[in-house]
Amino acid sequence: MSAADALREGRDAFERRAWARAYARLSAADEIAPLGLDDLERLAVSAYLIGRDEASAGAWARGHNECLRLNDVPRAVRCGFWLVLDLLNRGEPARANGWLARTRRLLDEAPADCAERGLVLVLIARTHVKEGDIAAAHEAASRAIQLADRFDDPELEVFGRLGFAQVRARRGDAGGAVALFDEIMVAVTAGDVSPIAVGVVYCAVIDGCQSLFDLGRAREWTAAVSRWCETQPDLVPFRGKCLVHRAEIMRLSGAWSQAMAEAEQACGWLIHSIGQDEASGAAGELSAFKYPVGAAFYQLAEIHRVRGDFADADAAYRQASHYGTSPQPGLGLLRMAQGRSGEAEAAVRRLLAERQTPHARAGVLAASVDVMIEARDLPVARLAADELAALAAGSDAPFLRALSAQATGSVLLAEGDARGAVAALRGAWMGWQEIEAPYEAARVRVLLGLGCRALGDDGAAELELDAARRVFERLAAAPDVARLNALRGTPQEDGAGALTPRELEVIALIATGRTNQAIAGELGISKRTAMIAPRSAALRFAYASECMIRRPRPSRLTP
Repeated sequence: MSAADALREGRDAFERRAWARAYARLSAADEIAPLGLDDLERLAVSAYLIGRDEASAGAWARGHNECLRLNDVPRAVRCGFWLVLDLLNRGEPARANGWLARTRRLLDEAPADCAERGLVLVLIARTHVKEGDIAAAHEAASRAIQLADRFDDPELEVFGRLGFAQVRARRGDAGGAVALFDEIMVAVTAGDVSPIAVGVVYCAVIDGCQSLFDLGRAREWTAAVSRWCETQPDLVPFRGKCLVHRAEIMRLSGAWSQAMAEAEQACGWLIHSIGQDEASGAAGELSAFKYPVGAAFYQLAEIHRVRGDFADADAAYRQASHYGTSPQPGLGLLRMAQGRSGEAEAAVRRLLAERQTPHARAGVLAASVDVMIEARDLPVARLAADELAALAAGSDAPFLRALSAQATGSVLLAEGDARGAVAALRGAWMGWQEIEAPYEAARVRVLLGLGCRALGDDGAAELELDAARRVFERLAAAPDVARLNALRGTPQEDGAGALTPRELEVIALIATGRTNQAIAGELGISKRTAMIAPRSAALRFAYASECMIRRPRPSRLTP
């Protein structure tokens, strides 16, 4: 094939957004004769969009140098902008800062203002946000937006507003931030900007929504961008943390099979990226930020846990830890489900004494409520629920409000206030329904069933438990189905985990507050037989559930 034919086919594929073919044909043409500036930029874009990051960086660098040869400083700066943005997103600050300094020097030597000066300000604003200098970031983003308006530059407008949105989010103005996020996403999905900007902006917006606990908005834009991606089968627009966020959104939305596929893809892609860096001798630059493999494995572990694949969950949590991500609080919940409640309790007590980001703290507090209720340490469970309520009070996010209401309802139920618990849990259920989180909503319905039962409304209790069962079965949440079987005394298909009549008698007496020794004397059994609560996850759940609907004793069971 001649250079002219390869070039023509490459340009045609680029216009059709057939990125892999565009990259292949443009690369072939480039091997025959060096590409011109326009085609170098096409090569850089198509390489980036199919995941050939180093090839993209090389093309941008060549384009930058060609612009300087042609004495086109603004266009050279724009090439540098895309290169710096890519390097920052890949977690390579040293190379990024070097190129940023180069573009700033070029602009300092250029006499006239231009839109590209605003692009550099966008990068400067991003750096200030990372460093926590929000005032400086606000100033840089504001100046970038002014230049975007002045030069009518759509890409600068999008990135300038993104920087402004991130500033608002860091200042606690969630409403202002999400309004800008929506405006930005409309612009990028409408095709007003380079396709590179779609992936970059989407990842930044999803990260912002996650930090603001705005699951509904994150899911909505994930669906919109996914539809955009489906029209371009070669596209690889999502990288790093963005891959992990997508898996988390799918998991919370009840799309567990999709979430698992996304998490496995993230693990594979990120490990492959690490291998490429190690092969090139850059292993010393690896970091959890650059390659969040641990976070991807954590999402994979969470899916295995709720499905009851405990061995796979354990392995994935270990991988998360290996790659620098804390396996908690998920590992603690796994240990609780495995009957290793002492380990779960020790883990959450340690976590409660540590500091986390607000997003991570919310998860720790919610898990702590579950674990400490099972451990019958209701004062600590109450403290965790109250802290979560304080966190939710400062947010309008339905996710955080639902999580808090669920924790409060769980504690009230354990404390014996069934009426107050049902009121709180009903609000939690409505919140989970609002953001379409079916698994969490079903878990709340189990608690509602227990609350209704405690109030003597057995009919309502059965309706709640039946509704929860249908969701658990649809999701293949095997541990939750087993717990419902144990709670209702329903034999399992394989006979495992079902409660015997004697075990039910023991549970009933435990729930009245009798000690193990008293139970043994009343039923004519040994004290060891009476100590059956830790025998299985299903039995412990039944024991804890029965205890929830009665006011607990002030001390633990005596041996």
